[in-house]
Amino acid sequence: VGVYEIQAENDVKKFVKEKKIKELDENEYKKDRKAFFTSIHGTLNHLLVVDNLYISRIEGKDHNIRSMDQILYDNIDDLEEARMTKDEHLVALINNLSVENINTEITYKSFDTTVHTYTINFILMTLFNHQTHHRGQVHNMLSQAGIKPPQIDIPDFKG
Repeated sequence: VGVYEIQAENDVKKFVKEKKIKELDENEYKKDRKAFFTSIHGTLNHLLVVDNLYISRIEGKDHNIRSMDQILYDNIDDLEEARMTKDEHLVALINNLSVENINTEITYKSFDTTVHTYTINFILMTLFNHQTHHRGQVHNMLSQAGIKPPQIDIPDFKG
């Protein structure tokens, strides 16, 4: 869980709380930067979309997600609040897992109705890897916008 808590802090504190993203005006924040999910805003929303998907699958709940590029929040303040809430939820979920149930298999259907079965452990590793992938894209997009991105390597922000 310690690694996830560090990654969660990375998302929120390094990109948003340290005001790196909030240095951008609305046009720069939502500018098409040719990323998978277009903009910084689109990419941060996508991270939350996927976290919602995986957490819902682990918990056996409906996720109400319609697409991978769904915009859940139109502005950075609402997105920031939702991100912090989701990170707290995920940390609590992980803290409540036992050695036995972390290897429980979860079966779900993807958007194209393909059936997948993975262990909770594998789903969590996929979720963390996904976050790392897209945080790197946000880091790049901040550079494109002329903002010096924060350090996002674990040794740079741990403790």
